[in-house]
Amino acid sequence: MLRDVNTIITDGGLGADTVKGEGVHVKIGVSPIVSDVPIIITGSMDAKKIKEKLGLSPLADACMDSVENGSNMIYCLPVAASVPGTVGEVTKTGTGLGSCTVEGQPNNAYEIIVKFTGAGGFNQAVLRYSVDGGYSFSEEVTLAINGELSIPSTGLLFKFTEDAVTPTDSYKIGDTYTVSTESPQMTNQDVLTAIDKLRTMNYSFEYVHIVGESTGALWAAVSTEAENFTSLYKKPLFFVLEARNITEGETLDEYAQYLVSERTGLQNYDVQIVTARSLYTRMDGTIKDINNAGIVCGLYSKAKVQQSIGEVKSFSIPENKMLELLPKGIEDYISLFDETKYLTFRKYEGIEGFYVTNARMMCPDGSDYRYAENVRVKNKIMRETRKQALQELQSDIDMTDVQGSLETIAKFIQSPLDTMVRNKEISSVRIVVPEDQDILATEKLNVIIRYIPIGHVREIEIDLGMENPFRTQ
Repeated sequence: MLRDVNTIITDGGLGADTVKGEGVHVKIGVSPIVSDVPIIITGSMDAKKIKEKLGLSPLADACMDSVENGSNMIYCLPVAASVPGTVGEVTKTGTGLGSCTVEGQPNNAYEIIVKFTGAGGFNQAVLRYSVDGGYSFSEEVTLAINGELSIPSTGLLFKFTEDAVTPTDSYKIGDTYTVSTESPQMTNQDVLTAIDKLRTMNYSFEYVHIVGESTGALWAAVSTEAENFTSLYKKPLFFVLEARNITEGETLDEYAQYLVSERTGLQNYDVQIVTARSLYTRMDGTIKDINNAGIVCGLYSKAKVQQSIGEVKSFSIPENKMLELLPKGIEDYISLFDETKYLTFRKYEGIEGFYVTNARMMCPDGSDYRYAENVRVKNKIMRETRKQALQELQSDIDMTDVQGSLETIAKFIQSPLDTMVRNKEISSVRIVVPEDQDILATEKLNVIIRYIPIGHVREIEIDLGMENPFRTQ
């Protein structure tokens, strides 16, 4: 095996109770766009630009959520989904005698409305269409002479049929045709193939968001990949994934039981699962039922590495953006999900806005790295000390003062950690070089790094009472 700088994480040092490129990230998600290199989304891009670069896709939706909540740089890996989207039944309202069918494979979940604003048949009737449930409409277009309407970037083709007897009565002003679609999905192998590309990616990034609902099988596979990125590829990072939504006919109790059992056996402090959903007004103005993982990724980009994204004074999501938590009634289960180590959102009585409950990680019980802010600091320390330590590989050691020479190297390795102390990212740090190392035989330097993290207030208890100023002690 090639010699290198290896970091071993010593966990449990805080004695926690067992009962209980910074800010830059990668998104992996479904998109019709084909690209051999990551597509860069910046914080200065508006919704129109993001859609131009990524199509009307789940990947574009997730980027919009992250950008408007703090992300300044996102590297996107578009994936051609193996599981195609589905098209629902076409619903017609109006008195026109024509009809319509829809063909193709949708690139996202759409609520498409085609509304006729001018009567007639082919090459005569005029229409407008919306892909966002009527929030916005296209300019007026004349129905083609072949009766076909291809809506750009959706992957869908509308085929209209004239009335055989009186074609001019086929489409009346006010006639509407509506259809809903379900978005295409990545398979677990699609995701793992995309993750494999990160090994050789030269960009610096801190975490990875897997866009779209996933289940325990993928969480376990990603957990293994997270370990490989740390131990084998020397790229410590963490993954943000999305739990599935409640299904039709499933009760909240059944949904909660599913989530509790689905994470059984998952123990990795570099994996985070977001269960939180909301009715959210996106930056393009559409109101959607979304998983809040895109918002979470934006908050990480805005937060310092040691800062909790649940910090109330800093990370409020306004109620005109996040309209309500979903599914309805989920508030009664937030405590359970938080204890089960999912990331959730909540409200606090007496103040406006929605907040991250805790930035939970899927860590083992008793772990020191149970919150994302702990993991982000850990990963930064690993990155920074590795860069410093690499400079010292193959260095000479004075055998007349072995301990002194090794401690000099250790001090050099510690220098970026001293900067982290000055920046209040950690409280303090010490580095120890065990004595009597046989450097001639092993050719390996062992150092021990111990740091005290920044503390966080997660609960406040106020003792309130009266006192009488005239009462003698």
